[in-house]
Amino acid sequence: MSAVTHPGGAIGVEALGMTMRFGSFTALDDVSIKIAPGSFHALLGENGAGKSTLVKCMMGFYVATSGQLLVAGREARMTHPRVAQGLKMGMVYQHFTLVPSLTGAENLVISRSDVPARIDWAREQAALETFLARMPFSAPLDVPVADLSAGEKQKLELLKQLYLGHRFLVLDEPTSVLTPAEADEILGHVRALTRAGEVTVLMITHKFREVTGYADDVTVLRQGRHVGGGAVAGLTDQDLARLMVGTLPDVAQTHRRPLATPEDPVLQVLGAKARDRSGTRDIVIDDLAVHSGEILGIAGISGNGQSEVMEMLTGQRHLLSGEIRVNGAPYDATRAQARHHRVRYLPEEPLRNASAPKMSVADNLALRMFDRSDGPWINRRHIVAHAVQKIAEFNVKTRSKDEPIRALSGGNVQRATLARELSGEVALLIVANPCFGLDFSAVRATRDRLLTARNNGVAVLLISEDLDELFELSDRIAVMSEGRIVYETAIAEADVSRVGSYMSGQAA
Repeated sequence: MSAVTHPGGAIGVEALGMTMRFGSFTALDDVSIKIAPGSFHALLGENGAGKSTLVKCMMGFYVATSGQLLVAGREARMTHPRVAQGLKMGMVYQHFTLVPSLTGAENLVISRSDVPARIDWAREQAALETFLARMPFSAPLDVPVADLSAGEKQKLELLKQLYLGHRFLVLDEPTSVLTPAEADEILGHVRALTRAGEVTVLMITHKFREVTGYADDVTVLRQGRHVGGGAVAGLTDQDLARLMVGTLPDVAQTHRRPLATPEDPVLQVLGAKARDRSGTRDIVIDDLAVHSGEILGIAGISGNGQSEVMEMLTGQRHLLSGEIRVNGAPYDATRAQARHHRVRYLPEEPLRNASAPKMSVADNLALRMFDRSDGPWINRRHIVAHAVQKIAEFNVKTRSKDEPIRALSGGNVQRATLARELSGEVALLIVANPCFGLDFSAVRATRDRLLTARNNGVAVLLISEDLDELFELSDRIAVMSEGRIVYETAIAEADVSRVGSYMSGQAA
């Protein structure tokens, strides 16, 4: 094998001194990375570390300020994504790029740059069958993409890149919407392709399990710089964590206290039915309960009704039948009821769904205080003092309490929202995907706060698409599929494969 190509067709790619500046801001600072032909290389780093910038420079979405890119040993000037495509370089994005209304075969054919104006489908079908016969896996090509599972869509995305003849693939968080079994299947196929020398892979991921389980080498970026990496076999999860954040966050993982004897549930959902977002299917929760001092996690692949359940519990989706009860009383999620029963919420994407983006950090932290205001006047001194206290307590990184909250990073918006929702006495906390899009230290801080709330007697309903998160935090796990809860188990008896089977709708 040469240093730049593999007999099987895979090509090596090397970035040398890659720098990218946006005005006075340096997003990427003299980064060098070598991806050997036929290797499976992982790229790690917190949000803002420069991963996306590096990949966009390599794939022609950005023109680097300085530095070189060698593709198969030759210098390449990446001025446009078409240049990368011409060099057999492709990318599988975090979100699917397939046309839902078209079949798999139609998606593959129209992805070609040389597709004719009049398509001979008999000829194309025969060519596709020949192509699939060479592949180590397949996906349905004769049904609309909209009818495929997430795992089948991801396979089709990979097949599209191979069909286009690409021999260097960038995978951007390729398992974010997959069950554990689907993720292992996809990554197993990718690893087999690299070992056969068919492709070279650079995978952006935040899951250490995927790095240690499938990658040959890893590169870690921090604040736009290359800070370390090497052969995965010689690195532990702790090593990777320290490289990502410099030093491990000053947040000790909270120890889980033993569950107390269950009392009457704080939250009950009984026979609750509502229409889903499409208006074509019912979401039905027959019997769900959360007790004081426990975390009930709800697992499910995106689109199976979890978002609607959050809206039902927050009063944003009308119930067709059934009821929601908090502390034994009917609950419609009015502000008065939420205040009386000490119910708090942390919805997904809090900047959009739980904040006033143009208002200051201090005012956002005070949104729960306005209902308790004495008389018509707002006590600014109280608001400022409260903000200073919570910014320090929850380690919210902001230039000023008066800065608009939209100027904060995603992790710090999350910290500020948690600071507000966990202020005062809380009996029930309803949370959706609390760590989605957050970096390593923000994830640790957020999960630690949820466990602390649980240990302090708060009943926590955790809706999450991250199964690792659910297994780490939950006392019980319930699985949603097709708009219903289809399985529930105590965490001590939970099996990740069984949970994943129910998530995918394959379990009996």
